[in-house]
Parts: sequence; structure tokens; C-alpha cells
Amino acid sequence: MTKSKSSQIVLIGIFIGILAGGFCGWAFGESMLSVKFLGDIFLNALRMIIVPLIICSMITGVTNLGDIRRLGKTGYKTILYYMATTGISVVIGIILVNLIQPGIIEGAGKGVLPELLKGKEEFSFIDVLMGLIPSNLFKAMTEMQILPLIIFSLLFGGVLTTLGEKAKPVINFFAVSNEAIMKIVHLIIYFAPVGIFGLVAGKLGAVGGGQAFYLELSKLGKYALTVIVGLLIHGIFVLPLLLFVFTKRNPISYLYNMITALTTAFSTASSSATLPVTMECVEKKNLVSQKASSFVLPLGATINMDGTALYEAVAAIFIAQSFGIHLNFSHQVIIFFTATLAAIGAAGIPEAGLVTMVIVLQSVNLPIEGIGLILTIDWFLDRCRTTVNVWGDSVGAAIIAKTKEIEKPTNRI
Repeated sequence: MTKSKSSQIVLIGIFIGILAGGFCGWAFGESMLSVKFLGDIFLNALRMIIVPLIICSMITGVTNLGDIRRLGKTGYKTILYYMATTGISVVIGIILVNLIQPGIIEGAGKGVLPELLKGKEEFSFIDVLMGLIPSNLFKAMTEMQILPLIIFSLLFGGVLTTLGEKAKPVINFFAVSNEAIMKIVHLIIYFAPVGIFGLVAGKLGAVGGGQAFYLELSKLGKYALTVIVGLLIHGIFVLPLLLFVFTKRNPISYLYNMITALTTAFSTASSSATLPVTMECVEKKNLVSQKASSFVLPLGATINMDGTALYEAVAAIFIAQSFGIHLNFSHQVIIFFTATLAAIGAAGIPEAGLVTMVIVLQSVNLPIEGIGLILTIDWFLDRCRTTVNVWGDSVGAAIIAKTKEIEKPTNRI
């Protein structure tokens, strides 16, 4: 069987897994918790290789760039792209939430601080900055703190490029290790249809089945609609337009080749857990340069959170509307900047957006308890925004691959 044929079979299997999981979870409710372990196995398999994948791919990406000075240019352009697209997504969210005004009809005005956020009421940008430099790198690995690993890998790879010939064996070791990890990813993808079935069915079962989910959705329908419409505008119009303008690629075919990663993102609600599959799709199916993907994607899985930033802006203004608090233009400008920057602190793990939401609410003195208003539907919207996050990462890899620093041949050490 050819590789293309097997990929199509896996893709069809994933769609069947999503549909079957959705139907079974909707119809049979809590009884589907019995198949949740299938999703947990799949998720654990992906998480198992996140740390070695990030370290090997980032070090390989940096050393592939050759001259360390080119890393600065590539990094600058990558971060500029991420900040620009995140800012655009926040603007879309703010415009929509002001037009639709989902919180005014709700008139809730009440909320309870979720257990997840107990003890994090004073979470701030200082906490985000402190997390960049861990006291123990191995502890950061066990706790899946991705950003410190990226910083260490960038530093380590950069230093390797300055050591000349004696660095060759180490560079080759990480390059071969990276290839081996991608082979493992390919094997894990074969289990994706079964794993995704378990994730979808188990999550719907955990919330009580289709009837319970429908009740949640109906209560917060306008809020959910606002977030989803914003994500669709950003994902269907803004990102494909950027892809076409900067790379001349066909956005439809590029999107089709990313479906495995996007469905995995929707199922896992984690950019980090999806990273191995994202790299597989970007490099193998969309044929984006490994120089670009191995540098851009791990960074993007941590700091490029277009969907999360949009959601945080919409949620903050929705909470203000629900409590009857008027936010003037200045307040909303503050929300724009805070949501854009707070999204960078989101760790690429499920529901990290709820934690960074504290920063956004504090910036305009909104009650943190308002997060309780959106908690019942957040698990679903988390999956939607993570899908857009991963789509933004993959588009970014293609765009950065077209920069002269990447396209120009380099002499490796």
C-alpha cells in the first residue's frame, strides 16, 4: 500500500471516529465513559513524545539555519507574524462581541470562581516571565512546561553553531533523533481514528450526553455563536488570504493536507499534544521546508494562540455585558493589548486560556468570578479555538519558509 493511500485511509478513519464518537456520546451519554481510555491512550502517546520532539526539532531547526545571526532574523519575522495574526483575531472578536452583544440578553450577573482557578486570582505577566527560566529543566519537562524547553533548545542549538567541527556529532545526533521521532509520530497517527473516537465519545459522555450538551449550548448560545463566527472568519478568510498572498499556495489544498492535524487539535484541545501531527502534515504532506517547520511550529504551539486571544477578548466583554459593566473605547483597547499578550502565556494545554483569562479581566477590573459564567461551554469552545491555533501555526510555517533566510542555501557545520 502506498503512503498516499494509507494517509487517505487514516483520514477517512478519523472522520468516521469523530462522527461515531459524536453519535455514541450524544446518544448513550455517561455509558460512553467506558471508552474514554482509548482517547487517553492516544493522548498519552502524543504527549509522550512532545518533550523529545520539541528539543530535537528546535535544536535541528536552529543548526539548520547555519549562521546564528540568521536565527535572529527568522525569529523576528516569526514573532512578528504571530503577533500580527493574533492581533487581527482579537480585533475580529471585539467587533463581533460589540455587534452581537451576547451578554446583554443573558443578564446573568452572577458567577462562581472555578476550582481550576483557585489560588490563581493574582496571576500576572510576572508569573509568565518567571516561568520562562525554570530552576530545574528536568522538572519543567515532567510538568510539560513547553516555553522553557524552547528557550533552552534555542540557546543550546545556537551555541552548537559556534563550536565548529567538534559540534558535528551532536548536531547529527539530534537530526537523526528528530527523524526517528517523526517515524514514531507516523505510527501513532494510525491509532488516531480509534483514539479520536474515544476522546469525542468520552467527553460528551462526561457532560451527560447530547441532551445535557444541548442545554449548555442553548444557555450560552449567543456567546458561543460569537466566538465560533469569529474563529471561522479568522480561519476561513484571514489566514488563507495571508497564505495565498505570501506563498502563492492554494489554501484549499493546503488545508486539506492539514485535516489530520486539525481534527487531532479539535479532539485533544491541545496545541502541544497536536504538535507531532502538525509537523508530520506540514513537512510530509504540504512539503514545507524542515528548516522552517522545525523552528516555527514548536514556537507556534506555545506562543501563537490566535483562537485563544479571540476567545479571551470576546469572553471578557461578554462578562462585562452580563454584569452590566460598561466598557468604553479605552477599556477595549486595553483588552486588545492584554488578550494579545496573554495568549502568548497560554501553555498550549487544555483550558490554559481560562488561566490567562485572569490577566485580561484584571486589566479592566472585571470580576474574576465571571469566568464561572462561561465554564460549562468552555470545553467545547476550547476545541474550536485550538483548531484555529494549529491552523495558524501551519500557515505561519509556510510563510516563514518563503523568507530569504530559509530559502537561501546554507552550509551546515
